[in-house]
Amino acid sequence: MLNQGQVEAYLNCLGIMKIQPPAKEFLFKIHKAHVKKFSWQTVDIFAGKAKPIDVQNSINLMLEGKSGYCFHLNGAFSELLRSLGYKVTMHRAGVQSHGAKPHINSTHLGLVVHLLNESSFEERWIVEVGLGDMIYEPFPLETGSYTQGVFTYRVEDSKVADGGWRLVHDPQASFAGVDFGADPVFDILAFQPNHHHLSKSPDSHWVNLSIAKNRDARGSNQLIGCVFTEHNETGIRKTEVVEKPRWFEVLRDVFGLRFQDYTQMERDELWRRVIELHEVWKKAHSQEI
Repeated sequence: MLNQGQVEAYLNCLGIMKIQPPAKEFLFKIHKAHVKKFSWQTVDIFAGKAKPIDVQNSINLMLEGKSGYCFHLNGAFSELLRSLGYKVTMHRAGVQSHGAKPHINSTHLGLVVHLLNESSFEERWIVEVGLGDMIYEPFPLETGSYTQGVFTYRVEDSKVADGGWRLVHDPQASFAGVDFGADPVFDILAFQPNHHHLSKSPDSHWVNLSIAKNRDARGSNQLIGCVFTEHNETGIRKTEVVEKPRWFEVLRDVFGLRFQDYTQMERDELWRRVIELHEVWKKAHSQEI
């Protein structure tokens, strides 16, 4: 649990100056603020600077204005929520790309918040600040469709986990969906083997690709390699970002990444690898820009 000073510092990072009792309205407020403030990113992993996923390290990343991927973002956020008095459970999950079969392989950490309503009946809310272009604010863990900005999501029963659920992403989004297991996980270090593989293995997608994603009330942004995609009510717009200053500028201004702990040499090497891979990708996908 965080002490009051840490809670206040975390909330201040989100632009929230006052602690409020645990309630649905405050949950929505801090969820939206977290999604807007902290982008999902694999840039650190791609650069060989992956961060540990223990709770204290993830909290420190947020307090320093940095970010990470699901284990860091949902891990830190779950600790903030518990420290504010919310009942939170962690769950094993698996994210599927378009065309892939549903599965739960513990490569994603899912969160559920349990709240008593006015009738003292416990409601379950899907909370998700660690999936990039996924949900902007919580919604009930109940079968149905939910629209937020340009995205429409569906909650279904999972076909691969008894008692679990499936969150289906919008058809125009970057992946197909996520399946969640029903059994709670009590220690984030249960995900350590998966984090080690995702952040260190030569076979890992994240080791081999620099990605940053975020979303707001309107839609989403993502920078995969040198391709910047904006998705909002005006449509989907893709732009090549092939000049080094501009690439770092987009990461700073759109995704909040400032590379405080990178040397100039590390920045130069990061850019060299990104543009080199982009040129290879461009030759194979020239019609996608």
